[in-house]
Amino acid sequence: MSTFIIIAFILGGLILFAVEVFLVPGISVAGIGAVLCILYALYYAFTFVGAAAGWISVGASAIGIALVTMWFMRSKTVDRLALKETLDYRHNPLEGLGLKPGDTGITTTRLTLIGNADFNGDIVEVQSTDGFIDEKTLVEIVRITNGTIYVKTKV
Repeated sequence: MSTFIIIAFILGGLILFAVEVFLVPGISVAGIGAVLCILYALYYAFTFVGAAAGWISVGASAIGIALVTMWFMRSKTVDRLALKETLDYRHNPLEGLGLKPGDTGITTTRLTLIGNADFNGDIVEVQSTDGFIDEKTLVEIVRITNGTIYVKTKV
């Protein structure tokens, strides 16, 4: 009966460890439960069965955790959790666009003071000098200051 209790707690701990690794990463109830189950199984084995059973339980728990970890690493879960996007950052986003005051474009979003506009096929962030400007409105560049394009409605 003691062997069954030890095996049940180790298996329960491994199942909770797998839930922690696959479903709810981070420190959660499943992770804490996994640690408590395995520690209780080890305590029970050393206290009520003997040192040999305790060390066998330690080995079985370590091998089980290693197997669950290897299973996790070989599964596609890591690929699904991995970030695949790269940042396309430019120090000066307006460099090479050739925009100057007087150029006209069309807003691609509603300018609630700041929004996007399309100038010659390049979509850039702009700031309105006229207040709110609706989407798909013709705008003209008033000035460009410190990388900010200021526009007004083209009349």
